[in-house]
Amino acid sequence: PPLPHSGLGAMLGHREATLCGAAAGAGLLVGLWLGRRSLSRQQLMTYKSHGGAKGDALMNYLLQTSLREPPLLKKLRLRTLAQPEANIMVSCEQAQLMANLARLIHTKKVLEIGVYTGYNTMNMALAVPADGRVVACDINIDFANIGKPFWREAEVDQKIDLRIKPAAETLDELLQAGEAETYDFAFIDADKVNYGLYYEKCLQLIRKGGVIAIDNVSTGSVCVHAVSACVHGERECTWGGYVCTRELCVPAPH
Repeated sequence: PPLPHSGLGAMLGHREATLCGAAAGAGLLVGLWLGRRSLSRQQLMTYKSHGGAKGDALMNYLLQTSLREPPLLKKLRLRTLAQPEANIMVSCEQAQLMANLARLIHTKKVLEIGVYTGYNTMNMALAVPADGRVVACDINIDFANIGKPFWREAEVDQKIDLRIKPAAETLDELLQAGEAETYDFAFIDADKVNYGLYYEKCLQLIRKGGVIAIDNVSTGSVCVHAVSACVHGERECTWGGYVCTRELCVPAPH
């Protein structure tokens, strides 16, 4: 049965309450972590198993006790780590979290904005059922071609609809095709200056009760201050080089 409305939900509505809850949860986790040790801003921005947390005792414990990475997915991750740009890949622990969230809400249709070599594309394709679909948006076919043999080996290539063009065009095409509110899960991890645009279009495409996961949002305290400044003010404002709404903060275009 549906959960009863909380006071926060009643005041803000589902969308705002969900976003506020996610932000509060993220803030709590970061606060607990920073209470234990002092991290530089760069470390916090790259805190993932193949980035700033590489070799970290807590991260090693997390990976050893909780990671359940399918063998072929691991093969693609290791292949991607050989790339000079490997730091932009979604980490295995992030991918596992998203796959678990997708399964929890019985995801069948996924939007992925930003593919790189397709590690998380394959991860989400493994998480959806046989008749599931992952619409993967990117502009670089060379990187995506690295992942394609692994998709085929894992027999999930038929679930992946790779669109090599600006993501905004693909999202518009999906809306024009009548697919509004039919997607269960969206992941935004692409050019940061267009996050606001991708977010608004994903809101139209995601069903009620769906999930929009956005990478690199709370990587600095400037975002927290900027969003706070907008809560009781205008729809959009700027703060320290960021363009912000009540719900989202992205780098301002130069």
